[in-house]
Amino acid sequence: MASLDIRRAAERFHTRAGWLDSRHCFSFSRHWDPKNTHFGLLLVSNDDVVAPGTGFDTHPHRDMEIITWVLDGGLVHQDSEGHNGVIYPGLAQRMSAGTGILHSEKNDSWNLTGEPAHNKPVHFIQMWALPDEAGLKPGYEQADINDELARGDWAVLASGMPRHAQERAIGIRQRDAALHVARMQPGQTLSIVDAPFAHLYFARGGAELEGAGHLGTGDAVRVTGAEGQRVTAGPEGAEILMWEMHAAAA
Repeated sequence: MASLDIRRAAERFHTRAGWLDSRHCFSFSRHWDPKNTHFGLLLVSNDDVVAPGTGFDTHPHRDMEIITWVLDGGLVHQDSEGHNGVIYPGLAQRMSAGTGILHSEKNDSWNLTGEPAHNKPVHFIQMWALPDEAGLKPGYEQADINDELARGDWAVLASGMPRHAQERAIGIRQRDAALHVARMQPGQTLSIVDAPFAHLYFARGGAELEGAGHLGTGDAVRVTGAEGQRVTAGPEGAEILMWEMHAAAA
């Protein structure tokens, strides 16, 4: 029988640094709880709002699959492997840190002349999952999935599972995990995955999840032994990120 662990938005770790407003599903940075370090293969799920003219300066990562999903605004990515560009809503992006990579992430509020282009924050979700093995070569991949999202069903945002090879937008180096996303219309019903571990993050709107009741913006549910429970969007619709995982971190 499935076990559902509901984590409300207001209960999550909160970092507020003036330029950054971030809420963390798991232990992160100065926030530490030995009982809340991961779920399945997912180690980080941060909901970040970055003010205009600011962002994360160049910093290192290693041995992690990092997926960024923008909800509003634009995020400028640059890394030591020569990749750069603006991540926008509907663009799936993955960076494999592997043996080591440096990158920065900034609000795209500055144009090429160095003058302010707009005065809006950027809102995004960043998720880190363990790779299959350490010491892999760093990598990068992105794909626009707005057309797939418009169909209203689950879209395979990222996956390392062989059965998703033909339908995934981007790959991750983790054969036991996949990330799905849906932009649900009001009243629409979908079924979640059948998997040992499923992590649902309600990025926007609200929905009713079978066995859990109402979930609102910023809420998360950790499902152990997921059995295809139904989720029905509320009157505002919903945007949901769902991790499917068939193994857990040690």
